[in-house]
Amino acid sequence: MRPVFAALAVLALAACSPADEPASPPPAPEPAPVLAGVDLARPVRALGTEPFWGVELTGTEMVYTTPESPELRAPQPGPLVQGTTATWEAETADGTALRVTLVATECSDGMSDRTYPLTAMVKVGERELTGCAASSAAIMSTGESGPVVETAQPAA
Repeated sequence: MRPVFAALAVLALAACSPADEPASPPPAPEPAPVLAGVDLARPVRALGTEPFWGVELTGTEMVYTTPESPELRAPQPGPLVQGTTATWEAETADGTALRVTLVATECSDGMSDRTYPLTAMVKVGERELTGCAASSAAIMSTGESGPVVETAQPAA
C-alpha cells in the first residue's frame, strides 16, 4: 500500500507546482537613431569647403579625407545621441583623435545651391572644421541645387 501512497503524493505535488510559463519574447531591437530624417545606422557623409574635407561614416569606420593630407581611418563607435545632436569619437591607428558631431539644423555648404539636413562639426587632432552632412545616398542622388534628401527606398 505504501507505494500507492508514495505515487499519489508525487502526483499531488506535481499538480500543485506552477506550470511552465512560456518564455517571454526577446526584447525588440532598439530603433536606429534618426536625426533630421537621416538614418544614422546607414552611411552618412559630412563635408566642408575652404579647406575641402570629408568624413564618411560607413557604419564600421570613420574615414577623414582632404586633398592636403593622407586619409585617416578610425573605428566607428555607435553615436552618442542627445536630443538633436549625435557625436562619434574615436582614435586613428596613429593615435589622432577624430570627433564628428552632427546637429539637426539645416546647412548650406556655401559653394553650391544645396541645403543639407545636418550641420557637421569635425575635430581632427587639434584642427576644427565645420560643414554639412546628409546620408551618403542622398548626397549621391541629389543634383547641384535644392535640398539634399534621400528618396524613398522601395519595399523589400
